[in-house]
Amino acid sequence: MKKSTHKVYAHADKPARDIYQEVTDQIVAALEKGAAPWKRPWRLAQGIRAGLPVNALTGNAYQGINVLLLWLSADEQGFGSDLWLTYRQAQQLGGHVRKGEVATDTVIFKPLKVPAKDRNGDVLRDERGEVVMTEVPMIKANSLFHVSQCDELPAHFYANSRIPDEEIPGITLPDTHQALAILNASGVKVTNAAQNQAYYSPLNDWIVMPLPSQFDREADYWATLLHELVHSTGHKSRLNREGITSSSRKFGDPAYSFEELIAEMGSAFLCAQLGVQGEVNHESYLQCWLQVLKADKKALFRAVTQARIASEFLLTTSGQQRAA
Repeated sequence: MKKSTHKVYAHADKPARDIYQEVTDQIVAALEKGAAPWKRPWRLAQGIRAGLPVNALTGNAYQGINVLLLWLSADEQGFGSDLWLTYRQAQQLGGHVRKGEVATDTVIFKPLKVPAKDRNGDVLRDERGEVVMTEVPMIKANSLFHVSQCDELPAHFYANSRIPDEEIPGITLPDTHQALAILNASGVKVTNAAQNQAYYSPLNDWIVMPLPSQFDREADYWATLLHELVHSTGHKSRLNREGITSSSRKFGDPAYSFEELIAEMGSAFLCAQLGVQGEVNHESYLQCWLQVLKADKKALFRAVTQARIASEFLLTTSGQQRAA
C-alpha cells in the first residue's frame, strides 16, 4: 500500500515538495502502463453516469488537473462513484475517515505576493522607492478521500457502485442531442466517408470522419468527433493555438504532441460532462505524450488548462454548462 500523503508542508530539515514533478510522474507512470487517466471505461449504477469528480459536501465539480488525479485514483482503487471530500468535510457530514485510509493528493493554487522584477532580474520600485509587488500562483497539495473510505456518512453517499463493462450501453439519445448541439454551434463542417482516419483540417476548417458504421459503438463515434472538435477550437478564428495554426507542425514534434494532449483531455472532459461513454484510439500518441511530459514538468498543467478552455469554449458556444 502506498504511503500516506496527508502532509502538505515540508519540515525545515526536509526539502520542499516538488508538486509539479510529483503529479507529472504520477501521470507518466499511468501512461507507461497504457492506462491514460482520462479514459473512463465504466459507469455508475442506478442511472448515474461516471462524470466529473464532485465534492460530496458542496456539489461542486473539481477542475483541471484534479479531474485527472481523481479519475486515476478511482480507477486504481476501484471506487464506485465520483464523490470526494476532505477529512474535515467528512466530519461536517456527521461521518469520519476510517483509520488507515490513504488520501488522494490533489492540488490547489493560491496567489503569493512576491517582488516584481524587470527583464534583468532587478527588483522594481515605485516613485516612492517602495518595492512593487506582484502575484504569482503558488501550488499546494490538498488531500481528499473518497466517500467509500468514510463511515457514518448519510446513506445516499454509499448508494452507487460500479457495473461490468459489458453492461455499459454506450450513449443515450439525450446525450447524442447534446453532442449534436455542440457540433452545430461550432460552425465546423463534418464529412463522413468510408475511410480509416478521423482528422481536423485547419486549412479548410472541417472535420473528416469514418462512417458511423465503422465504429464498434455509436459512443465511440461521438467521442472521436468531440476529440476533433476540440482540435477545431485551436483555429485562428477561435482560440488560436500554436498546435493548430503553426504551418511547420508535423507528427511527433512537441507542438503536435502537445496539441494532441489538449484534444485528448478536452474531449474527455466533454464526454464526462455529456455522459458519452465512448473511447478514442490514442495508442499511436502515447510515446509522443511521454516525451513532452518527461521534458517539462509543467507541460501537463498547461495542457490541462488549454483543454479546459477548449471544452468550455465549445460548451459555452452551444449554450451548455461549463466543463472541467
